[in-house]
Amino acid sequence: MTENPRVVVIGTGLIGTSVALALRGRGAEVLLSDADEASLAMAVELGAGTPLSGAPAGPVDIAVLAVPPAAVAGVLQEAQKEGLARYYTDVASVKARPVMDAIAHGCDLASYVPGHPLAGRERSGPAAARADLFLGRPWALCPTQATDPEALEAVTGLARSCGAEVHLVDPVEHDKAVALVSHGPHVVSAAVAARLERAPDVALDLAGTGVRDVTRIAASDPALWVGILTANAEPVAEVLDAVAADLALAAAMLRASAGAGPDVADVIMAKVGDLLGRGNAGRARIPGKHGGTPSAYTLVQVVIPDRPGELARIFEAAGDAGVNIEDVSIEHSPGLPVGVAELSVRPEAAQPLAVALRERGWAVPVLP
Repeated sequence: MTENPRVVVIGTGLIGTSVALALRGRGAEVLLSDADEASLAMAVELGAGTPLSGAPAGPVDIAVLAVPPAAVAGVLQEAQKEGLARYYTDVASVKARPVMDAIAHGCDLASYVPGHPLAGRERSGPAAARADLFLGRPWALCPTQATDPEALEAVTGLARSCGAEVHLVDPVEHDKAVALVSHGPHVVSAAVAARLERAPDVALDLAGTGVRDVTRIAASDPALWVGILTANAEPVAEVLDAVAADLALAAAMLRASAGAGPDVADVIMAKVGDLLGRGNAGRARIPGKHGGTPSAYTLVQVVIPDRPGELARIFEAAGDAGVNIEDVSIEHSPGLPVGVAELSVRPEAAQPLAVALRERGWAVPVLP
Protein backbone atom coordinates (compact mmCIF):
# COMPACT_ATOMS: atom_id res chain seq x y z
CA MET A 1 0.00 0.00 0.00
CA THR A 2 0.95 3.63 -0.33
CA GLU A 3 2.29 5.48 2.69
CA ASN A 4 -0.57 6.63 4.95
CA PRO A 5 -3.28 5.07 2.73
CA ARG A 6 -6.98 5.83 2.95
CA VAL A 7 -9.13 2.70 3.28
CA VAL A 8 -12.87 2.20 3.55
CA VAL A 9 -14.14 -0.88 5.37
CA ILE A 10 -17.76 -1.71 4.57
CA GLY A 11 -19.07 -4.04 7.28
CA THR A 12 -17.98 -3.71 10.89
CA GLY A 13 -18.29 -7.28 12.07
CA LEU A 14 -15.44 -9.36 13.46
CA ILE A 15 -13.35 -9.47 10.28
CA GLY A 16 -14.05 -5.97 9.03
CA THR A 17 -13.32 -4.35 12.38
CA SER A 18 -10.19 -6.47 12.83
CA VAL A 19 -8.93 -5.35 9.40
CA ALA A 20 -9.62 -1.75 10.37
CA LEU A 21 -7.82 -2.07 13.70
CA ALA A 22 -4.81 -3.71 12.06
CA LEU A 23 -4.57 -0.99 9.41
CA ARG A 24 -5.00 1.80 11.96
CA GLY A 25 -2.06 0.32 13.82
CA ARG A 26 0.02 0.78 10.66
CA GLY A 27 -0.93 4.44 10.26
CA ALA A 28 -3.72 4.11 7.70
CA GLU A 29 -6.74 6.40 7.67
CA VAL A 30 -9.75 4.11 7.95
CA LEU A 31 -13.35 5.05 7.17
CA LEU A 32 -16.13 2.74 8.30
CA SER A 33 -19.58 1.96 6.95
CA ASP A 34 -22.29 -0.41 8.13
CA ALA A 35 -26.07 -0.56 7.80
CA ASP A 36 -26.19 -1.58 11.47
CA GLU A 37 -25.69 1.71 13.30
CA ALA A 38 -24.98 -0.04 16.63
CA SER A 39 -22.22 -2.15 15.07
CA LEU A 40 -20.72 0.92 13.40
CA ALA A 41 -20.82 2.90 16.65
CA MET A 42 -19.08 0.06 18.51
CA ALA A 43 -16.31 -0.15 15.90
CA VAL A 44 -15.77 3.61 16.06
CA GLU A 45 -15.68 3.47 19.85
CA LEU A 46 -13.02 0.75 19.65
CA GLY A 47 -10.83 3.06 17.59
CA ALA A 48 -11.21 1.15 14.32
CA GLY A 49 -11.85 4.29 12.30
CA THR A 50 -14.28 7.13 11.63
CA PRO A 51 -17.68 6.97 9.92
CA LEU A 52 -17.61 7.20 6.13
CA SER A 53 -20.56 9.58 6.10
CA GLY A 54 -19.31 13.14 6.20
CA ALA A 55 -15.77 12.18 5.19
CA PRO A 56 -13.96 14.32 2.57
CA ALA A 57 -14.93 13.50 -1.01
CA GLY A 58 -12.67 11.67 -3.41
CA PRO A 59 -11.83 8.01 -3.94
CA VAL A 60 -9.86 6.21 -1.24
CA ASP A 61 -7.07 3.81 -2.08
CA ILE A 62 -8.85 0.54 -1.26
CA ALA A 63 -12.37 -0.45 -0.23
CA VAL A 64 -12.64 -3.64 1.82
CA LEU A 65 -16.05 -5.31 1.52
CA ALA A 66 -16.57 -7.23 4.77
CA VAL A 67 -20.01 -8.58 3.94
CA PRO A 68 -21.49 -12.09 3.47
CA PRO A 69 -20.70 -13.91 0.19
CA ALA A 70 -24.16 -13.35 -1.29
CA ALA A 71 -23.92 -9.58 -0.70
CA VAL A 72 -20.44 -8.98 -2.15
CA ALA A 73 -21.43 -8.31 -5.77
CA GLY A 74 -24.24 -5.91 -4.91
CA VAL A 75 -22.08 -3.91 -2.52
CA LEU A 76 -19.21 -3.91 -5.03
CA GLN A 77 -21.50 -2.66 -7.79
CA GLU A 78 -22.83 0.19 -5.66
CA ALA A 79 -19.37 1.19 -4.42
CA GLN A 80 -17.97 1.26 -7.94
CA LYS A 81 -20.88 3.36 -9.18
CA GLU A 82 -20.07 5.89 -6.46
CA GLY A 83 -16.37 5.85 -7.36
CA LEU A 84 -15.62 5.00 -3.74
CA ALA A 85 -12.10 3.62 -4.26
CA ARG A 86 -9.36 2.94 -6.77
CA TYR A 87 -9.29 -0.74 -5.87
CA TYR A 88 -11.67 -3.16 -4.17
CA THR A 89 -11.38 -6.43 -2.30
CA ASP A 90 -13.64 -8.57 -0.15
CA VAL A 91 -13.07 -10.91 2.77
CA ALA A 92 -15.84 -13.47 2.19
CA SER A 93 -14.88 -17.08 2.82
CA VAL A 94 -16.21 -18.18 -0.59
CA LYS A 95 -14.75 -16.87 -3.81
CA ALA A 96 -16.28 -18.44 -6.95
CA ARG A 97 -19.83 -17.24 -6.28
CA PRO A 98 -18.91 -13.58 -5.59
CA VAL A 99 -16.84 -13.54 -8.80
CA MET A 100 -19.69 -14.98 -10.86
CA ASP A 101 -22.16 -12.60 -9.23
CA ALA A 102 -19.85 -9.65 -9.93
CA ILE A 103 -19.75 -10.62 -13.61
CA ALA A 104 -23.55 -10.90 -13.68
CA HIS A 105 -23.87 -7.46 -12.05
CA GLY A 106 -21.57 -5.92 -14.64
CA CYS A 107 -18.94 -4.92 -12.07
CA ASP A 108 -15.48 -3.72 -13.08
CA LEU A 109 -13.33 -6.80 -12.50
CA ALA A 110 -10.07 -4.97 -13.24
CA SER A 111 -10.17 -3.08 -9.94
CA TYR A 112 -11.54 -6.00 -7.90
CA VAL A 113 -9.32 -8.55 -6.12
CA PRO A 114 -11.34 -11.32 -4.43
CA GLY A 115 -9.82 -12.14 -1.04
CA HIS A 116 -10.25 -14.30 2.03
CA PRO A 117 -8.27 -13.98 5.28
CA LEU A 118 -8.31 -17.40 6.93
CA ALA A 119 -8.67 -16.20 10.47
CA GLY A 120 -11.59 -15.88 12.82
CA ARG A 121 -13.03 -16.58 16.23
CA GLU A 122 -16.09 -18.35 17.62
CA ARG A 123 -17.43 -14.96 18.69
CA SER A 124 -18.78 -12.46 16.18
CA GLY A 125 -19.32 -8.72 15.97
CA PRO A 126 -16.98 -5.77 16.44
CA ALA A 127 -16.53 -6.39 20.17
CA ALA A 128 -14.66 -9.62 19.32
CA ALA A 129 -12.30 -7.88 16.86
CA ARG A 130 -8.53 -7.90 17.38
CA ALA A 131 -5.79 -5.97 15.63
CA ASP A 132 -3.55 -9.06 15.69
CA LEU A 133 -6.17 -11.47 14.30
CA PHE A 134 -4.30 -11.97 11.02
CA LEU A 135 -0.72 -12.16 12.26
CA GLY A 136 0.98 -15.09 10.55
CA ARG A 137 -2.33 -16.30 9.12
CA PRO A 138 -2.94 -17.20 5.45
CA TRP A 139 -4.78 -14.59 3.37
CA ALA A 140 -5.94 -15.97 0.03
CA LEU A 141 -6.12 -13.60 -2.91
CA CYS A 142 -7.95 -14.95 -5.95
CA PRO A 143 -7.40 -12.59 -8.90
CA THR A 144 -9.20 -13.27 -12.15
CA GLN A 145 -7.75 -12.88 -15.64
CA ALA A 146 -9.29 -9.40 -15.70
CA THR A 147 -7.61 -8.21 -12.48
CA ASP A 148 -5.30 -5.22 -12.93
CA PRO A 149 -1.78 -6.04 -11.64
CA GLU A 150 -1.72 -2.70 -9.80
CA ALA A 151 -4.92 -3.68 -7.99
CA LEU A 152 -3.37 -7.00 -6.96
CA GLU A 153 -0.23 -5.23 -5.74
CA ALA A 154 -2.26 -2.79 -3.66
CA VAL A 155 -4.45 -5.45 -2.04
CA THR A 156 -1.41 -7.66 -1.42
CA GLY A 157 0.12 -4.75 0.46
CA LEU A 158 -3.05 -4.35 2.51
CA ALA A 159 -3.07 -8.01 3.55
CA ARG A 160 0.61 -7.89 4.49
CA SER A 161 0.04 -4.70 6.46
CA CYS A 162 -2.42 -6.72 8.54
CA GLY A 163 0.38 -9.22 9.25
CA ALA A 164 -0.93 -11.99 7.01
CA GLU A 165 0.85 -14.36 4.64
CA VAL A 166 -0.52 -13.90 1.11
CA HIS A 167 -1.37 -16.92 -1.06
CA LEU A 168 -2.52 -16.55 -4.69
CA VAL A 169 -5.22 -19.13 -5.44
CA ASP A 170 -7.71 -19.73 -8.25
CA PRO A 171 -11.27 -18.97 -6.99
CA VAL A 172 -12.64 -22.46 -7.71
CA GLU A 173 -9.56 -24.15 -6.23
CA HIS A 174 -9.93 -21.90 -3.17
CA ASP A 175 -13.51 -23.00 -2.57
CA LYS A 176 -12.61 -26.68 -2.79
CA ALA A 177 -9.72 -26.13 -0.38
CA VAL A 178 -11.72 -24.27 2.26
CA ALA A 179 -14.49 -26.86 2.01
CA LEU A 180 -11.89 -29.41 3.13
CA VAL A 181 -10.05 -27.41 5.80
CA SER A 182 -12.76 -25.06 7.12
CA HIS A 183 -16.36 -25.42 5.98
CA GLY A 184 -16.63 -29.21 6.17
CA PRO A 185 -14.93 -29.39 9.59
CA HIS A 186 -17.35 -26.75 10.89
CA VAL A 187 -20.35 -28.91 10.02
CA VAL A 188 -18.68 -31.98 11.53
CA SER A 189 -17.95 -30.02 14.70
CA ALA A 190 -21.58 -28.90 14.87
CA ALA A 191 -22.78 -32.48 14.39
CA VAL A 192 -20.67 -33.68 17.33
CA ALA A 193 -21.78 -30.75 19.49
CA ALA A 194 -25.42 -31.42 18.61
CA ARG A 195 -25.12 -34.82 20.32
CA LEU A 196 -24.53 -32.93 23.58
CA GLU A 197 -27.76 -30.91 23.44
CA ARG A 198 -29.70 -33.59 25.33
CA ALA A 199 -26.74 -35.42 26.83
CA PRO A 200 -27.14 -36.60 30.43
CA ASP A 201 -25.44 -34.52 33.09
CA VAL A 202 -22.99 -37.31 33.87
CA ALA A 203 -21.62 -37.12 30.32
CA LEU A 204 -21.15 -33.36 30.56
CA ASP A 205 -19.48 -33.73 33.97
CA LEU A 206 -16.92 -36.02 32.33
CA ALA A 207 -16.28 -33.73 29.35
CA GLY A 208 -12.58 -33.05 28.85
CA THR A 209 -10.30 -31.33 26.38
CA GLY A 210 -11.09 -33.79 23.60
CA VAL A 211 -14.73 -32.84 23.20
CA ARG A 212 -13.92 -29.17 23.80
CA ASP A 213 -11.33 -29.21 21.02
CA VAL A 214 -13.67 -30.96 18.58
CA THR A 215 -16.67 -28.71 19.30
CA ARG A 216 -14.94 -25.33 19.75
CA ILE A 217 -15.87 -23.91 16.36
CA ALA A 218 -19.47 -25.11 16.73
CA ALA A 219 -20.06 -22.05 18.95
CA SER A 220 -20.02 -19.74 15.88
CA ASP A 221 -23.06 -17.84 14.61
CA PRO A 222 -25.40 -20.31 12.80
CA ALA A 223 -26.94 -17.64 10.54
CA LEU A 224 -23.51 -16.56 9.34
CA TRP A 225 -22.51 -20.12 8.61
CA VAL A 226 -25.72 -20.96 6.74
CA GLY A 227 -24.78 -18.19 4.30
CA ILE A 228 -21.23 -19.49 3.93
CA LEU A 229 -22.32 -23.09 3.39
CA THR A 230 -25.02 -22.08 0.91
CA ALA A 231 -22.43 -20.23 -1.17
CA ASN A 232 -20.08 -23.25 -1.20
CA ALA A 233 -22.64 -26.03 -1.11
CA GLU A 234 -21.30 -28.59 -3.60
CA PRO A 235 -17.65 -28.72 -2.43
CA VAL A 236 -18.78 -28.94 1.22
CA ALA A 237 -21.26 -31.69 0.38
CA GLU A 238 -18.46 -33.72 -1.22
CA VAL A 239 -16.33 -33.41 1.92
CA LEU A 240 -19.23 -34.40 4.17
CA ASP A 241 -20.05 -37.40 1.96
CA ALA A 242 -16.46 -38.65 2.35
CA VAL A 243 -16.47 -38.10 6.13
CA ALA A 244 -19.89 -39.78 6.42
CA ALA A 245 -18.62 -42.81 4.50
CA ASP A 246 -15.69 -43.19 6.89
CA LEU A 247 -17.95 -42.84 9.91
CA ALA A 248 -20.53 -45.27 8.53
CA LEU A 249 -17.82 -47.88 7.94
CA ALA A 250 -16.41 -47.37 11.43
CA ALA A 251 -19.90 -47.74 12.96
CA ALA A 252 -20.53 -50.94 10.98
CA MET A 253 -17.17 -52.41 12.04
CA LEU A 254 -17.81 -51.57 15.71
CA ARG A 255 -21.22 -53.28 15.62
CA ALA A 256 -19.77 -56.32 13.86
CA SER A 257 -16.91 -56.62 16.36
CA ALA A 258 -19.29 -56.53 19.33
CA GLY A 259 -20.69 -59.95 18.47
CA ALA A 260 -17.55 -61.58 17.10
CA GLY A 261 -14.91 -63.74 18.70
CA PRO A 262 -11.53 -62.21 19.64
CA ASP A 263 -9.71 -63.28 16.48
CA VAL A 264 -12.47 -62.09 14.16
CA ALA A 265 -12.91 -58.86 16.15
CA ASP A 266 -9.23 -58.06 15.70
CA VAL A 267 -9.57 -58.40 11.92
CA ILE A 268 -12.71 -56.27 11.86
CA MET A 269 -11.24 -53.56 14.09
CA ALA A 270 -8.18 -53.30 11.85
CA LYS A 271 -10.41 -51.26 9.52
CA VAL A 272 -11.14 -48.82 12.33
CA GLY A 273 -7.43 -48.74 13.09
CA ASP A 274 -6.79 -47.86 9.46
CA LEU A 275 -9.08 -44.80 9.79
CA LEU A 276 -7.31 -43.72 12.98
CA GLY A 277 -3.94 -44.15 11.28
CA ARG A 278 -5.02 -42.07 8.29
CA GLY A 279 -6.18 -39.48 10.80
CA ASN A 280 -2.69 -39.41 12.31
CA ALA A 281 -1.15 -39.00 8.86
CA GLY A 282 -3.54 -36.22 7.86
CA ARG A 283 -3.09 -34.33 11.12
CA ALA A 284 0.70 -34.51 10.71
CA ARG A 285 0.45 -32.71 7.34
CA ILE A 286 -1.07 -29.56 8.81
CA PRO A 287 1.58 -26.82 8.58
CA GLY A 288 3.24 -25.88 11.83
CA LYS A 289 4.11 -22.54 13.36
CA HIS A 290 4.44 -19.70 10.83
CA GLY A 291 3.34 -22.12 8.10
CA GLY A 292 6.50 -24.20 8.34
CA THR A 293 7.02 -27.92 8.70
CA PRO A 294 4.98 -29.34 11.60
CA SER A 295 7.08 -29.65 14.74
CA ALA A 296 6.90 -32.35 17.39
CA TYR A 297 6.40 -30.76 20.79
CA THR A 298 6.56 -32.18 24.31
CA LEU A 299 3.79 -31.39 26.77
CA VAL A 300 4.83 -30.17 30.20
CA GLN A 301 1.88 -30.34 32.59
CA VAL A 302 1.68 -27.94 35.53
CA VAL A 303 -0.91 -27.99 38.30
CA ILE A 304 -1.99 -24.39 38.89
CA PRO A 305 -4.39 -22.84 41.41
CA ASP A 306 -7.28 -20.80 40.02
CA ARG A 307 -6.11 -17.37 41.11
CA PRO A 308 -4.86 -14.21 39.40
CA GLY A 309 -1.32 -14.07 38.08
CA GLU A 310 -0.49 -17.79 37.98
CA LEU A 311 -0.07 -18.01 34.21
CA ALA A 312 2.02 -14.86 34.21
CA ARG A 313 4.32 -16.41 36.80
CA ILE A 314 4.67 -19.57 34.71
CA PHE A 315 5.55 -17.57 31.60
CA GLU A 316 8.06 -15.56 33.62
CA ALA A 317 9.69 -18.76 34.88
CA ALA A 318 9.86 -20.10 31.31
CA GLY A 319 11.45 -16.87 30.13
CA ASP A 320 14.03 -16.95 32.91
CA ALA A 321 14.86 -20.53 31.89
CA GLY A 322 15.27 -19.47 28.26
CA VAL A 323 12.34 -21.64 27.14
CA ASN A 324 9.84 -20.55 24.48
CA ILE A 325 6.30 -21.81 25.11
CA GLU A 326 4.92 -22.74 21.69
CA ASP A 327 1.33 -23.26 22.82
CA VAL A 328 -0.71 -23.51 26.01
CA SER A 329 -4.05 -24.97 27.04
CA ILE A 330 -5.77 -25.27 30.41
CA GLU A 331 -7.85 -28.17 31.67
CA HIS A 332 -9.99 -27.11 34.62
CA SER A 333 -10.87 -29.56 37.38
CA PRO A 334 -14.66 -29.62 37.91
CA GLY A 335 -15.59 -28.49 41.42
CA LEU A 336 -11.97 -27.77 42.42
CA PRO A 337 -10.10 -24.43 42.51
CA VAL A 338 -7.21 -25.85 40.45
CA GLY A 339 -6.44 -26.76 36.88
CA VAL A 340 -3.70 -28.24 34.73
CA ALA A 341 -1.82 -26.05 32.28
CA GLU A 342 -0.36 -27.99 29.35
CA LEU A 343 2.66 -26.20 27.92
CA SER A 344 3.89 -27.25 24.48
CA VAL A 345 7.65 -26.82 24.11
CA ARG A 346 10.41 -28.25 21.97
CA PRO A 347 11.53 -31.66 23.27
CA GLU A 348 14.97 -30.44 24.33
CA ALA A 349 13.38 -27.67 26.43
CA ALA A 350 10.96 -29.88 28.37
CA GLN A 351 13.29 -31.00 31.16
CA PRO A 352 14.81 -27.54 31.79
CA LEU A 353 11.31 -26.06 31.98
CA ALA A 354 10.08 -28.78 34.33
CA VAL A 355 13.06 -28.24 36.63
CA ALA A 356 12.59 -24.46 36.62
CA LEU A 357 8.90 -24.77 37.48
CA ARG A 358 9.51 -27.27 40.28
CA GLU A 359 12.15 -24.98 41.77
CA ARG A 360 9.50 -22.26 41.99
CA GLY A 361 7.02 -24.51 43.76
CA TRP A 362 4.75 -25.86 41.04
CA ALA A 363 3.73 -29.48 40.86
CA VAL A 364 5.05 -30.90 37.59
CA PRO A 365 4.71 -34.63 36.83
CA VAL A 366 7.89 -36.51 36.00
CA LEU A 367 8.45 -36.48 32.25
CA PRO A 368 8.91 -39.78 30.40
